[in-house]
Amino acid sequence: MRSIIQQALVKELMAKTHTKTGLSVVVNVIDKIYETGRKVANGFKETMKIIFDEYLPKWNYRAVPTI
Repeated sequence: MRSIIQQALVKELMAKTHTKTGLSVVVNVIDKIYETGRKVANGFKETMKIIFDEYLPKWNYRAVPTI
């Protein structure tokens, strides 16, 4: 129960975020439980370019597919 309350509080605090120019955020919480230990497709690591964020590289990154 405590985790649900914490999750609601964090979502509320995040939703209050805005910039000096008035831009605001939209917060969506995904409740899906992801399977651990899944293997990536063959060749994924060799062909998918991963760009890591400078500030929080362990948390923020994006995968850029090659076309």
